[in-house]
Amino acid sequence: MMLFNKDTDKIIVPTKTEMDVLQVLWKHGPSTVRFVHDKLNEQKEIVQYTSTLKLMQVMKEKGMVDRDETNMKHIYSATVEEDKIKGNLLGRFMDSMFDGSASNLMLALLDNDKTSAAELQKIKELLKKMDTAK
Repeated sequence: MMLFNKDTDKIIVPTKTEMDVLQVLWKHGPSTVRFVHDKLNEQKEIVQYTSTLKLMQVMKEKGMVDRDETNMKHIYSATVEEDKIKGNLLGRFMDSMFDGSASNLMLALLDNDKTSAAELQKIKELLKKMDTAK
């Protein structure tokens, strides 16, 4: 499923840095640029405040965030749903890297050294639930 900006009819595909901003907004809710900037700098190298401001202004133009200008401090909020964006990106990744095969993607994930025993157990439980639901 493709996500479109309702005003421009352009497909919404966030860049890595745009995803970083969206992750902050999804986790913490509507926030000021300063708050988002501070959260981003906790995770990565120091970026300039003006760079974060410009990025969020561009994201507003693209339809990924909205800005409440009723107060002195502008508050930004995500206008795109986390599940829809992540699902869209995962689908594009699966199509480009695994020829659209969910099983090939899952096999690659399960064979990854980063998959913990706890994660494998969660996957087993999920598969069991899916199997009994059919």
